[in-house]
Amino acid sequence: MCEECTYYTYDEDLEEYVCDVDMDEDDYSSLMQRGFKDCPYYQNGDEYLVVRHQM
Repeated sequence: MCEECTYYTYDEDLEEYVCDVDMDEDDYSSLMQRGFKDCPYYQNGDEYLVVRHQM
């Protein structure tokens, strides 16, 4: 799921992909307890999803 997310970006300093969402410690803790299956920050990175839906 993360691989499709808009916030999943490559960090050149770490040389790996990371989640680039701006969240605080409470948000992070809540996400870790809930798991990634229902991430509230997920945004599909597919720019054409809406266009295909309208066709």
